[in-house]
Amino acid sequence: MKTVTISKERIKLHIEQLGEIGKTVDNGVQRLALSNEDREATILVSEWMRESGLTVRHDHFGNLIGRKEGQNPFLPPVMIGSHIDSVRNGGKFDGVIGVLAGIEIVHTLSEQSIVHDHPIEVVAFCEEEGSRFNDGLFGSRGMVGKIKYQDLQKVDDNQVTRYDALKNFGFGINPDLIEQSVRNKGEIKQYYELHIEQGPFLETKEYPIGIVSGIAGPSWCKVRIIGEAGHAGTVPMSLRRDPMVGTAEIIQEVERLCMNDPEAPTVGTVGIISAFPGGTNIIPESIEFTLDIRDIDLDRRNHVIGKIEEKIIQVCRTRGLGYEFEKNMVAAPVMCSESLIQSLTETSMELGIEAPVMVSGAGHDAMFLAEITEIGMVFVRCRNGISHNPKEWAEIEDIAAGTNLLFETVLKHI
Repeated sequence: MKTVTISKERIKLHIEQLGEIGKTVDNGVQRLALSNEDREATILVSEWMRESGLTVRHDHFGNLIGRKEGQNPFLPPVMIGSHIDSVRNGGKFDGVIGVLAGIEIVHTLSEQSIVHDHPIEVVAFCEEEGSRFNDGLFGSRGMVGKIKYQDLQKVDDNQVTRYDALKNFGFGINPDLIEQSVRNKGEIKQYYELHIEQGPFLETKEYPIGIVSGIAGPSWCKVRIIGEAGHAGTVPMSLRRDPMVGTAEIIQEVERLCMNDPEAPTVGTVGIISAFPGGTNIIPESIEFTLDIRDIDLDRRNHVIGKIEEKIIQVCRTRGLGYEFEKNMVAAPVMCSESLIQSLTETSMELGIEAPVMVSGAGHDAMFLAEITEIGMVFVRCRNGISHNPKEWAEIEDIAAGTNLLFETVLKHI
């Protein structure tokens, strides 16, 4: 198979330059959605899009979209994308390589004057991570019509609403017009996403890349356990209604439930804990914590969440506590397109790259695009499986291999 080689040097340079925006003291990256850092990164990525031959715009969900017309602009586009926002003090590869791979594919098509019928769109989705408004995959949910008015009223740590953040971000974004930016079935031919694995499987098995079969569905919840504040030195232990101790019991049960079946890929994480009013010498009045439960099997995930709720009720009844349980984001597990899995697999064999078919434990924008089009995903191995961390790292050779696989596969469909 004759191949056109993409420029790994250009991808590497773009990764390094983008990694300077929002760079943290320990060489991590912090670019929260719709922040000044996100705006600066958006301007830079827009420049690269234009250089590659894309026409650039924003939709009203804040998604950055570049488009290269095909010979028949009335055909639905093939879309490639991911995100450029980050978690707090995260790494410089997560999401970024998917957007840069799309730009590089278009750049190569333009340089080689390759003719194609279908348009191509490259997308950097707004707030995939959910690190600012604790409500992730915003842009991709919006694109498929899953955003409601109340989603725009979410507030960040400074009580800024998502509505105001979108309104003030610029680029012609108007959150009052979000309905105009919804895409329907048939409007997009296919969606591809390149992403670091964010786990250890590929490195352990010594594969440079993998082909994703399905994406585990995350459920994000917020739990509030309510007790009674008091002086740490004067309230006897037997008379306390301490929500912190109750929370500790609940968190232990989360771990136990998720480890109950060693063969199941169920995972549970408590990522944020906040005590109110918060003081060294104060028994807390309430504790708030986040809960992230994921599984590729929807029934098993829902069973675990139900058992966690049962534990919360039992602990609160025993300890005289109150509780609130809020589901912020619930996504069903999603399977990738069988035909695109086959196409990616056949192309990897033609390229002489062994790429196993595997499950994604992390959520991605692709899972919502699956509601309106076929999706295909390629994973790139990352060092020690580390992600959402300044130590996050992927070798440029592996990123280039994944980009080449996408390039050659996309060529067959445009």
